[in-house]
Amino acid sequence: MKIIIAGGGEVGYYLAKLLTKESHSIVLIDNRIKVLNRADSEMDLLTIHGNAYSISILDKAGVADCDLLIAVTSSETTNLTIATVGKQLGAKKTIARVNNSEFLKLKDRLDLSKMGIDVIISPEDLASKEIIRLLRRSSFSNAFDFEFGKLTLLGAYLTIDSVLLGRKFECLDTYNEKNNFTAIAIERDGDATIPHGDYVVEEGDHIFFLCKPAGIDEIREICGKAKLEVKNVMIMGGGIVGYNTAKKISRRKNVKLIESDEERCLELADLLADTLIINDDGHDVHLLEDENISEMDAFIAVTGNSETNIMSCLVAKNHGVTKTIAMVENMDYINLSQTIGIDTLINKKLIAANNIFRYVRQANIINIAGIHGLDAEVIEIQVQKGSSAANKVVKDMRLPEGAVLGGIIRNSEAWIAHDDLEILAADKVVVFALPKAIKKTLEYFS
Repeated sequence: MKIIIAGGGEVGYYLAKLLTKESHSIVLIDNRIKVLNRADSEMDLLTIHGNAYSISILDKAGVADCDLLIAVTSSETTNLTIATVGKQLGAKKTIARVNNSEFLKLKDRLDLSKMGIDVIISPEDLASKEIIRLLRRSSFSNAFDFEFGKLTLLGAYLTIDSVLLGRKFECLDTYNEKNNFTAIAIERDGDATIPHGDYVVEEGDHIFFLCKPAGIDEIREICGKAKLEVKNVMIMGGGIVGYNTAKKISRRKNVKLIESDEERCLELADLLADTLIINDDGHDVHLLEDENISEMDAFIAVTGNSETNIMSCLVAKNHGVTKTIAMVENMDYINLSQTIGIDTLINKKLIAANNIFRYVRQANIINIAGIHGLDAEVIEIQVQKGSSAANKVVKDMRLPEGAVLGGIIRNSEAWIAHDDLEILAADKVVVFALPKAIKKTLEYFS
């Protein structure tokens, strides 16, 4: 595919890195020479210096024959303009990044396709949805449902209470008699591994499971995790992510939201009738104590300052809060969560880039779940008739090194993969794949 990316910020830059790995023809447009020089030195792509909303720049990038135009600059208005103009100039498909979630709510009414915009992505909206998923599966570091929960991806850090510590990986079978789950990957010291039977489990290992609904409690038990029902939530930061999160959970949970800007607090008080709004900057430990932080089940820090979010979550942990989630702007922070004691770090730009990435994949890709802090993907793929996988049993499959089949969904029924399970055309398979294996894995099922 020929893909033009307008905007070399973190979203655009990360997307370019993902796409160049798959041999797509990439053009990156940005008005910052430093960003383009870095891209030239790290990736095999064409860079163009200039503003992407300029017709001459888009023409120079070859918009007339591009398959996909992705507008991810920091300006919502610029992105919408680029997508609209680009479509008129010949781009087959356009994606625009927006900040205002109203565009998502009103996209059918607005009929954005008439404007030339095929897809809109809001990093803030995606981040709030990610937070809500994590609260719903509060014992786990990662949570993602496939086919409305027929299969679920879960991540868990092993504590001293886990029955698996010091044992070989094959011992999992002892606790999985009904085949309700399977472990698809382990992360240790930032490196992802597809575990084998002799792999010895250690405290702090980050294990990723694929499971059926009945396997969720089983996984929680073997990982040494207590079941936590989140009722009381404190959110620090009243921006779009904080507002969206509070709005979606405040009818079912007791929510306190701390915001430093007085005018924004008044606005939030009108918008969030079921949420207690507190006007403060959140840096004061005594304030958090006065607001009974020790009684909170979850603390979510989503201000615009990464360091503030991290430090406030550490304070919350120190006061006994079980679930902490911090939003960070710097992607390099993502791998730090377990080492510094925070349950989950999220980056809205990384979430947005992974979401955009699925539109680049071929038609038989149904869903892609990015894994926090791990350079790998869990992909839901529909098996094509005549593919290498069709009509094979699992033990006879030859997936590339770095990929493992977790489970399948057929006619709304789910199975965890086992040696004698047959894969049929039209099945939906869920596969874990490291970057080096993604392309060959997709080809295997296509």
